Amino acid sequence: MSRHLFLDASPPPYTGSRDALDKSLFHKKLTVIGAKTAPERTRVLLKANELRKYVPYMRLTLLQVVNAATRWSSCLMDLPKVRTVVSDPSQPDGDRLVLLRVSEKSDLTPEAKAFLDRESKGLVNYEIDLDYDYWTADECLQAFLPEELREGSPTGFAMTGHIAHVNLNDEYLPYKYIIGQLILDKNKRVRTVVNKLDSIDNQFRFFKMELIAGEPEYVVEHHESDCRFTFDFTQVYWNSRLHTEHERLVALFQPGEVVADVFAGVGPFAVPAARKGCAVLGNDLNPNSAKYLTKNVQDNRVADVVRVSCEDGRDFIRASVLRVYDEPFPAYTGPKPSRSQEERERKKQQKLAAEGKAQVETGSSVNTDPNGQRRRISHFVMNLPDSAITFLDAFRGILSDSNGGDSAGGRNLSGIYEEMPIVHCHCFTRELESDKAMKDIRQRVEEKLGHSLDDSETSLHLVRSVAPNKEMYCISFRLPRAVAFEKQ
Repeated sequence: MSRHLFLDASPPPYTGSRDALDKSLFHKKLTVIGAKTAPERTRVLLKANELRKYVPYMRLTLLQVVNAATRWSSCLMDLPKVRTVVSDPSQPDGDRLVLLRVSEKSDLTPEAKAFLDRESKGLVNYEIDLDYDYWTADECLQAFLPEELREGSPTGFAMTGHIAHVNLNDEYLPYKYIIGQLILDKNKRVRTVVNKLDSIDNQFRFFKMELIAGEPEYVVEHHESDCRFTFDFTQVYWNSRLHTEHERLVALFQPGEVVADVFAGVGPFAVPAARKGCAVLGNDLNPNSAKYLTKNVQDNRVADVVRVSCEDGRDFIRASVLRVYDEPFPAYTGPKPSRSQEERERKKQQKLAAEGKAQVETGSSVNTDPNGQRRRISHFVMNLPDSAITFLDAFRGILSDSNGGDSAGGRNLSGIYEEMPIVHCHCFTRELESDKAMKDIRQRVEEKLGHSLDDSETSLHLVRSVAPNKEMYCISFRLPRAVAFEKQ
């Protein structure tokens, strides 16, 4: 005897043209049993053990009973987006129907049948209409795609502001507009869907992309680390998958330190670091990145501790130490609160004032010279994994007093730099084992520096897997003193 042990709520097979998405074909009717009851009695049915602790009534092996009890632990309706209690269509202002997840009374256990015979006003059939809006993007795509392409269907995407971006493999490109439409329809926050292309801008390293659904609005407002970032997603580099790396690195910076961000982009390291209380030199060769970095610095109210430049990374590295020395940052006076933090503090102080309690102002300062000014760079951030290592030779001699020009310029910086800066350099490697990755990356770093690294002050952090045979790492090391003071 056939038993309807569960409801098949999957979308029907798609029978239309695959040149366009016919939403009307996503329609399905399910007939289930509804137990009639007075409105005030619905809770009795919903809480009944006879309905909540349910095992299908049929001949099963012991293992099948265990599995069935796990899968079908209740005969109450539990489909997503479908209410368990609905009005009786025959009397909308009268009785209610408690929907069951079975389509025939014979699927109920004897205990459930006896309970419903005793406590309900009878069992009736109830039709549930499922349409395009019911199913997820992945479910619809599984029904739409040819069978050979269903495994690994590409409905996953990353969000940047209101933009959803995907990286479609070649076999899915014929359906890119359908995929884009599904993502747009099923995610209310999305207004624009783009597909990243394989090609990237050779000079500024941002991804080229194509619009596959929605509005061609590419200037986004993105929130991360309690900061607000505005930028044109088609003209700058931004990777939302790196938010944990942004947070990890900023957590290493101490309030009051000076950070030089060599490839700052629109500020995912620079702005949170400044909000934490660091002073920042933020640089990017891309004029659009520098433009939006300036805006983000202003919008997040850290313009007094962030200086933006737009120049080659190598030139920036060699000039940075003198810039901070000749134009030091003011003394540290505490982290920069966000607008939400300020609002919370304002309400807190208002409450304290209303209660007649004293208001206590707190502050701290970190001095790096006798006048409290900050003249020494503590960290260099080099987040350009494709080529950052090739810029490391710019550190050779940056503190030497014999170089002039863009180096120490005759100044004696040895007293200021009793402790050398830490360099955080992002890079790629094809080595998938951590020890081999360290050996590969370290060898390339030492080759560019012309000096070995100190084991005790060198670490390697796996950021993410970029491809099956490509990993992104961040190597952090204290700049060898011999490199910085190398005679040129």
